[in-house]
Amino acid sequence: MRRILAVLVENHPGVLARVAGLIRRRGFNIESLAVGVTDDPAISRMTLVVEGDEPTLNQVSKQLDKLIEVIRVTDLDAENSVARELALIKVSADPERRPQILQLASVFRASVVDVGHEAVILEVTGTHDKVEALISLAQEFGVQEVARTGIIALARGAQSMKVTREERYHDAAVLRV
Repeated sequence: MRRILAVLVENHPGVLARVAGLIRRRGFNIESLAVGVTDDPAISRMTLVVEGDEPTLNQVSKQLDKLIEVIRVTDLDAENSVARELALIKVSADPERRPQILQLASVFRASVVDVGHEAVILEVTGTHDKVEALISLAQEFGVQEVARTGIIALARGAQSMKVTREERYHDAAVLRV
């Protein structure tokens, strides 16, 4: 089972290492990890993709929630969330095959962000499967390099992880008592 976890954390040095260490100690591999500051500069949002059985993944969520720097952990299921990934793909592109590569990019709604004499760089945003499919088809031309952001996700509709300043400080005070 594959699970996407959204984790709000205090934006302090070392928090990422503590979260990754906790997951590593439980024997999981982090398939994808994306971290960035939220609209509140004191809070960062981590989006983790981990795989395992249901009871163990539930335990990981509970353990994460116990870390002092963790403000909130939310399980984002595929039906009730929007998940996207960004990838840059450098593809070998001799002049004769370049039109085919541009057509492939068009089919996937990928942008051509750089064109050189021997390669083009495609930028694609979409689901994990869409990114995988483009990379797979680009192999025919010769993929030279790939850089990916990791998956980011938000819950659909009105559901939000937004935390008020009062909630954050109240929760932190309760945990530290």
